[in-house]
Amino acid sequence: QVQLVESGGGSVQPGGSLKLSCAASGFNLGDRAIGWFRQAPGKEREGVSCISTHNGKTVYAHFVKGRFTISRDNAKNTVYLQMNDLKPEDTAVYYCAQRPFFDCALGETLYHYWGQGTQVTVSS
Repeated sequence: QVQLVESGGGSVQPGGSLKLSCAASGFNLGDRAIGWFRQAPGKEREGVSCISTHNGKTVYAHFVKGRFTISRDNAKNTVYLQMNDLKPEDTAVYYCAQRPFFDCALGETLYHYWGQGTQVTVSS
């Protein structure tokens, strides 16, 4: 049974940092792409970043490029999202999701399994 559990969210001031974790179980992380998505109140869910866990290829949305870094630890079956220089517009619920293929892409419909999400709030 595929499970994804996010953690690491919280409240932070603008310019601060958070590191999200996505703990995966029920499958081999090295066989699947993992993506991070977010949904702000009143907005549609959008792709943030993804990683092809068999070769480490990464993709970033333009609005996080240079600030966020996705990484994975296949031995721990965990994917991370390091978020630096956070802005109020980064406030959202962040989700990780599994795509049943090796290569990642940011299209939401490409992902079949989703975690419950973790809240990130950036405010002064």
